[in-house]
Amino acid sequence: MKQKFISALLAGIFVLSASAALAEEKAYHIGCAFSITGKASWLGEPERNTAVMVAEQINAAGGINGHKIVLHIEDTQGDNTRALNAIKKLIKKDKVCAIIGPSLSGTSLASIPVVQQAKVPMLSCAAAASITEPADQRQWVFKMGQNDSDAVRRIFEHMNTKGISKIGILTGTTGFGDAGRTQLKDLAGNYDIDIVVDATYGPSDTDMTAQLIQIRNSGAQAVVNWSIVPAQSIVPRNMRQLNMTIPLYQSHGFANIKYAEAAGVAAEGSIFPAGRIMAVETVADDHPQKAVLEEYKKAYEAKYNDKVTTFGGHAYDAMHIVAKALEKVGDDPAKIRDEIENMKFVGIGGVFEFSKNDHCGLDKHTFEMMTVKDGKFVAYKD
Repeated sequence: MKQKFISALLAGIFVLSASAALAEEKAYHIGCAFSITGKASWLGEPERNTAVMVAEQINAAGGINGHKIVLHIEDTQGDNTRALNAIKKLIKKDKVCAIIGPSLSGTSLASIPVVQQAKVPMLSCAAAASITEPADQRQWVFKMGQNDSDAVRRIFEHMNTKGISKIGILTGTTGFGDAGRTQLKDLAGNYDIDIVVDATYGPSDTDMTAQLIQIRNSGAQAVVNWSIVPAQSIVPRNMRQLNMTIPLYQSHGFANIKYAEAAGVAAEGSIFPAGRIMAVETVADDHPQKAVLEEYKKAYEAKYNDKVTTFGGHAYDAMHIVAKALEKVGDDPAKIRDEIENMKFVGIGGVFEFSKNDHCGLDKHTFEMMTVKDGKFVAYKD
């Protein structure tokens, strides 16, 4: 009798051990495609760092239903061809159940046909509204970044309160810049804004003096600069050199303190819309995002000894959204897609409410107007 009990006990231990080993063996594989190096590394590096941090936190807590997360990270270098090759590798070779990234609007837009055909959900960390619109043609694509159209609305609303009606716009010729230019032009009339100068520059341009002189001579009351390349630091420096004192509005792509640091004193007074992660201390204690913002900021800055950014926040949201779906439905890509489409999630970017017709899940109220004061980002106050 005793022998039978011991045998049964050993058998039970063997089954439990085998089950645990199976769970460990069947890890959940998630793909990441970020601009870790190159001119957009200020976006991709914090995204990579955040994804790694979140995966480590989840695995240290036992994984998801006993399954560890394995990240497959690719560096797109901000290049469309590299991004396409990375996405294809993640799907075909690494057999990932979901993809986080790419970092840029251009690389995200280029990747859409691949994930649509492969039927693997992609959670872009970029901002162009066209990444997820129209939703019926982007069934497998979601977006963590707030819509560029909503950023434009917040900028124009702010201008209305300041009596600004004539502006000059500067936009980069990247996917992000082109999309922002379209939104600026399409929405200006809704706010009685007249675009008197519409100038562009290439992602490698290092001086925008000529375009700014054109804006200065036009009688424009403000400048809007729309890019995510180093031009965000160059434009304020050029304006200072030209003694231009009209307000400079930057896109939400400015929400990395390193851009302000690179511009130095010239960045002071720049105005831009950004997520609440850039000014956590100003968020009300009873706001639904407050706890998650504080937790992410504390963990990231302690681990990497670096300032938290909006862009790292996109990766945080994507990782947790995928993890939440994995916990409920496992690693079937189709089930993950369906789960995300019906998900509500309180994250760094805002309170996401996805639906069949909205694969961004955020609106203009996720933005706060910010400015640069004494080299820091603070909430804008009159």
